[in-house]
Amino acid sequence: MTSAIVLIIAALLDYLIGDPWGWPHPVQFMGWVISRLTKFSLQLCQTSLTQRLAGILLGIILIIGSGVVGFLIVQTARSIHPVLGIAVESILLASCFAGRSLRTAAVTVLQSLAVGNLEESRKILSNYVGRDTQNLSEAEILRAILETVTENATDGVMAPLFYAIIGVFVPVVGSIPLALAYKASSTLDSMVGYREAPYTYLGWFSARLEDYLTWLPCRLTVLTLALLSGNPMHVWRICRRDAITDPSPNSGWSECAYAAILGVQMGGTNWYRGIAKHKPLLGDAIYPITPNSIHKALQLTRYCFLLWLGIAIAIFLLPNR
Repeated sequence: MTSAIVLIIAALLDYLIGDPWGWPHPVQFMGWVISRLTKFSLQLCQTSLTQRLAGILLGIILIIGSGVVGFLIVQTARSIHPVLGIAVESILLASCFAGRSLRTAAVTVLQSLAVGNLEESRKILSNYVGRDTQNLSEAEILRAILETVTENATDGVMAPLFYAIIGVFVPVVGSIPLALAYKASSTLDSMVGYREAPYTYLGWFSARLEDYLTWLPCRLTVLTLALLSGNPMHVWRICRRDAITDPSPNSGWSECAYAAILGVQMGGTNWYRGIAKHKPLLGDAIYPITPNSIHKALQLTRYCFLLWLGIAIAIFLLPNR
């Protein structure tokens, strides 16, 4: 019963409040630790082997450490008062979801585009994507928003929910340690999981581990989206055709599922620090990408989240019937 209450409150907190600006957030602390350990590791380790070993140690420390800290915080709050335990657990779990953050980021850029302020749209977009934005056209901005929304739907929304649900069924552990551990893995990947220097060797472990941890929730998300579309075989066919061409084992599948449902095409040439990088084309360009496409993608993510949430709550409450 308590697990169901925590999930419901956390989902409501993310939907209604999200991550208030200026408030402390677990990811900020994770980022602080990663930055300092990364700097220390790069100074101390000068060979590819020692950097790989340091990368493994970095990943283990942050991922396990985040889970352990989350567990201790929840247990301490519960020992003070059960209601405080529920409140703390709900807030920590809500911080692992990025549903509102994704929606806010997309809408902020779209609002600027709606009034014709292309320069401002590029500037705002640069806060949320890694690609160069200074020369993007309106169509490229819309593609960038949709790709960000659909890629992060898995690792920012569905995967944390997946591990929170799994955690409930793990004796003693609970949802918070697993959700925070996954969030730590995702944060590591976004900060050091690059093939380019100086993270080529230091970040390989974090990148691979995040790929493995995201693989199952990504496929379950694609399956859920396919069922929600009402035409699952079409979505699966497009994903089998295009998603496998993407170098990422997960983001291509996530983006491609949305592309198939919306009838749009994502991928193409992006620029990163002045260097062109071509991403495989995902989906068929039946329709152009519009603001409505992005709103539909956000809505699909919300429906997917609510479906998983509803099923999980039903399972939690089943033994009590």
